[in-house]
Amino acid sequence: MMVKIIEDTIEFLKNVPPFEFLDTEIINSVAVKTSMEYYPKGTYILIQDGSPSEFLYIIKKGGVKVYRRANAEEVTIDFRSEGDSFGFVSLISGDKSRANVVAIDDTICYLIPKDTILNLINKYPEVRDFYLKSFMNIYLDKKYAEETSKRALTGTVDKLLFTTSVEEIASKNVISIPEHTPIREAAGIMCENRISSLIIMNSEGIPVGIITDKDLRRKVVAAARDVNEPVKNIMSFPIIKIDAKDYCFEAIVRMLKYNIHHLLVIKNGQVSGIITNHDIMMLQGLSPVTIVRDIEMQQNIEGIINASKQITNLVGNLLQQGAKASNITRIIAEINDRIVRKIIQFAEREFGPAPIPYCWIALGSEGRKEQTFKTDQDNALIYAEPPAGQEESIRRYFLEFTSYVKENLLKCGFPACPGDIMASNPRWCQPIKVWKKYFSQWVYTPKGESITLSNIFFDFRAIYGDFSLEESLKDYLLNIVKDQRVFLGYLANLAVKNKPPLGFFKTFVVEKSGEHKDKLNIKIKGIAPIVDIVRLFSLEKGIRETSTLERIEALKNKHAVVKDYAEEIIYAFEFLMLLRIKHQYEQVIQGKMPDNFINPETLSNLEKKLLKDTFHLISRLQDILIEKYKLMII
Repeated sequence: MMVKIIEDTIEFLKNVPPFEFLDTEIINSVAVKTSMEYYPKGTYILIQDGSPSEFLYIIKKGGVKVYRRANAEEVTIDFRSEGDSFGFVSLISGDKSRANVVAIDDTICYLIPKDTILNLINKYPEVRDFYLKSFMNIYLDKKYAEETSKRALTGTVDKLLFTTSVEEIASKNVISIPEHTPIREAAGIMCENRISSLIIMNSEGIPVGIITDKDLRRKVVAAARDVNEPVKNIMSFPIIKIDAKDYCFEAIVRMLKYNIHHLLVIKNGQVSGIITNHDIMMLQGLSPVTIVRDIEMQQNIEGIINASKQITNLVGNLLQQGAKASNITRIIAEINDRIVRKIIQFAEREFGPAPIPYCWIALGSEGRKEQTFKTDQDNALIYAEPPAGQEESIRRYFLEFTSYVKENLLKCGFPACPGDIMASNPRWCQPIKVWKKYFSQWVYTPKGESITLSNIFFDFRAIYGDFSLEESLKDYLLNIVKDQRVFLGYLANLAVKNKPPLGFFKTFVVEKSGEHKDKLNIKIKGIAPIVDIVRLFSLEKGIRETSTLERIEALKNKHAVVKDYAEEIIYAFEFLMLLRIKHQYEQVIQGKMPDNFINPETLSNLEKKLLKDTFHLISRLQDILIEKYKLMII
């Protein structure tokens, strides 16, 4: 049994820096001296100003929060999860623990004794460089003082992401260096100034790149690169920028989109500062960027399952901060996209590289980035035309591949689509030629199933793979659908089918009996008609966007109806989506399966009035469609 534990420890350390840089024999010697401890959720592993750590802790499973407390105020320093370590600073200093470290989940850690770590640092430059030059030991005392002053600027934690501008919390200590500066000199500048990034400037004084502590770890230390090379050889580019006046929420979305942790802050056309994921965490406690990072580092489906559980708490935090529904769904979409991509990468690891290019696409609410909690799987797969004679083998590969993805999405809490509209269904796993045939059939012969399917599939969005396949199919759709009034008329008919649930005396029409007695389906009766109407307008005008709100913005200057009603439609959609999210969040924290049925009597008088106004707006839009497509209505 002991031999098995040591073997497991060795395998784990082989994939964790700085041990991954060491020979197997050295790792074996460390593993023999390493112990393992279990810490139930809520356990304090280290206590601020208490005894210094006698071990380097490496998290095997679970997660911890590192924070400090002063003057009754708690300041979060970091959240750490599988593969991360803690305890190094106090282990080296030997005087006291600089922060509280508490388990935020049931957590298992490997404990490497102090003497073993000190011996590794003294004997092996790889370990010394990782800890001392890769800035994992950035002084907490200094960071704590900086972050406390930042928090003093911004006040309470309520609504901070949506009321705090980037410039309020961005570091003003922006240091830049020429692109020909040696890596060694750049590392020295970062160490001397205790910063985690440098801006790289070209000969004309224009920012062209950035280097971070991660670049030094991965591109220099791990790759054994010559430190006399110029920094331009390891810099990341292009630099992603953000305006100083933008709110911190926009910084989060940009970090998620580009998978980065630093943004260059621009004010009046000039470099003003740097904002990092750490800065965001200090505002919110748990940043969506940190959740994405946790997902990205997982190497098995169990890790993805655990990481995805954080989404519920994140939604709760956003609701408490007064976030708009569109802000919440954008973040949920980014995180869900990462989960899907990671599972697809696992599938590629399981079955080997795809034999030909392919693209995984999201459909329905996922395609529109309007998912609330984990709604049904709605997806499909497009692949390139297979070479002659390989059609069947390629088809078998993708069906096994998509079945694997489906089953693992199920494990992560994404239910299967009741209508089997998933890539694992052979019908929806096809070469692009077949997809174009499907689309042309639906548009040119719009009857029965064709209309229902087009409403689902025409909200498609690329998630992973060769995006040119998705773009080609989008071009094809927008080309064939223009001026197809018969098809558009059928879509209009579907868009007016679900009438808002208002009675003759302006009372809400609710279910009279059954499981949902006295409730109404806010998705079917409110959200879906708006989605359907805006989709129809987008197809009329050849709009490429899939998100409902993005479609409205794109249509403002192209569609007469949207031009007149744009702000009202946006407000109504945001209101309905927020009601839905709040309702589902309450169900989730009560351990219930989320649904779309709300009891209007539980709403405030103001909410009831807004809901009635929203339903009246939908009725007006449906009347406009009926008038415009009256010859097509059946």
